[in-house]
Amino acid sequence: MSIIGDGLDAAVQKAFTRPAPKSAGAQMRYLVKQLKGTKAVAQMLRISQRTVERYVKDQIKKPRPDLAARIETEVKKRWQPQIRAKAKEKAARTGGIVIDTRARLGYTAPIGSTDQDRIRHLTVALPPHHAARLFEAQEAGANDAQLQEIAAEALKETYFQDGGRRAGSLEEVRFTDIEHLEFDL
Repeated sequence: MSIIGDGLDAAVQKAFTRPAPKSAGAQMRYLVKQLKGTKAVAQMLRISQRTVERYVKDQIKKPRPDLAARIETEVKKRWQPQIRAKAKEKAARTGGIVIDTRARLGYTAPIGSTDQDRIRHLTVALPPHHAARLFEAQEAGANDAQLQEIAAEALKETYFQDGGRRAGSLEEVRFTDIEHLEFDL
């Protein structure tokens, strides 16, 4: 996936009220219940249906690392959908989202200003409408470059222009070379 998409997912997962299943058998039973059958789970994970049945019965307890990662990803994608939806709605309507990043930021501005890209560490509270745009784009299947562009626009408006109080002639913000990115609701 993408660094920004993964960061948004991690922020939403902090809102979970119960931990996701840990053991391979419990995770596989959860997926079988969600997808209503072992055949669908086998196709999704690219393993045999018999292998899924053996995990469900705890005949196999430890999956190989690549399969364990796929199982965990699929479980977390489906875990507590109502809690996930409420957290996203709250961020998009009232709470907003906090972005903590260390990345190369620069901007395009009129001649005479210092628009050199440089590494900055920012922790900025983004208003709800920016959180809504990020979550809507993520759900629509936006790629990392599109999510990065939305985050750059949000930083431009919130950090560089301070909600319209300064840097009114700022044209574009470049948000590249992300070293660290974390979101919090």
